[in-house]
Amino acid sequence: MRSSSTSQKFPEQQIQAIDALFEQAGLRRNLRGKAAGVTGRIRFARMSRQELTTVAPVPREDRNGVEWLAVNGWEKIDWLWHGFSTRRGGLSRAYCVEDAPGELNLGFTADDDREIVAGNRRLLAEAITGDAATPLTALKQIHSNLVRLTGVADADRAHSWKADGMMTDEPGVLLAIQTADCIPVLVADRKRRAVAAFHAGWRGTVQRIVESGVGRMRLKFGSQPEDLVAAIGPGIGACCYAVGDEMLSSFESQFAYARELFHEVYDSDPIRTRYPMLFLTQRAPGHSEIGPSLHLDLVEANRRQLLAAGVKANAIHTVGGCTSCQRELFFSHRGSEGRAGRMMSVVGIRSAAAAN
Repeated sequence: MRSSSTSQKFPEQQIQAIDALFEQAGLRRNLRGKAAGVTGRIRFARMSRQELTTVAPVPREDRNGVEWLAVNGWEKIDWLWHGFSTRRGGLSRAYCVEDAPGELNLGFTADDDREIVAGNRRLLAEAITGDAATPLTALKQIHSNLVRLTGVADADRAHSWKADGMMTDEPGVLLAIQTADCIPVLVADRKRRAVAAFHAGWRGTVQRIVESGVGRMRLKFGSQPEDLVAAIGPGIGACCYAVGDEMLSSFESQFAYARELFHEVYDSDPIRTRYPMLFLTQRAPGHSEIGPSLHLDLVEANRRQLLAAGVKANAIHTVGGCTSCQRELFFSHRGSEGRAGRMMSVVGIRSAAAAN
């Protein structure tokens, strides 16, 4: 007579093997003996928003009023230009309150005047290089893993190129990545004097733009990973980047370490924490608005790609700052519900004229 119990249908060794496959997929078998089969996803590490928040360093202020962030230690590389802009110190009034000083919107957005934005870009170039006329190259970013080789002659036409990364070994031009939540990554080859800049939103990150971009540097310039330094600039932090299960599935399809990039974040409202009974609902567990949300750490995702590309851990610098919760310093597309200016992250090779 054949028993209907799971333990008699399958040997324990087979059950353990099946359980191991469930674990790898982020699932867990129902252990109560019911016919329901698979239960919900295994829980992630629980953290508060405060634990995940990183604070940006104090910006440098140029004499033209532009405030920008530098990478600690990169000033020792005397041939290198670099910087991460903030929203402070420009000519734009499209995104600031009426009595506030002008802001440094660097994107040709629908809300701002094109000539004002062009003036802001000259101010940034002056703050970084000392010369407002330094060519600045920006792309038409499309959330891809495409990387273009560029130079001084391309500064006026690159805006029509569809890509999300640039690299050059030509002096005298700034490579510029525009962001308002996505992650900017700058890379420099100290030995061969080559630089690259990457725009890593979640789509570009899933497509490994940073990892493949470093590979492009190796092919084009002969760059060796041990000679590279990298900086990950301000973007939306894990403290604020709540995502859905479809995002988790996208990352799990590409990275063995994907689950290490996600956290469960609970509401940290002090009133709810102190008086939880006031916020009880009749909803089923896991469906209340008070419950945890899944948050993605894009900064760590791109740091892991740099490591996978061979860049040494001590050569990777994370600037810090969350664009969404530090909106007094940064523009944030998500934090402002889609109406935001753009920052720029720039890197370049100092020209002979600038060095003299």
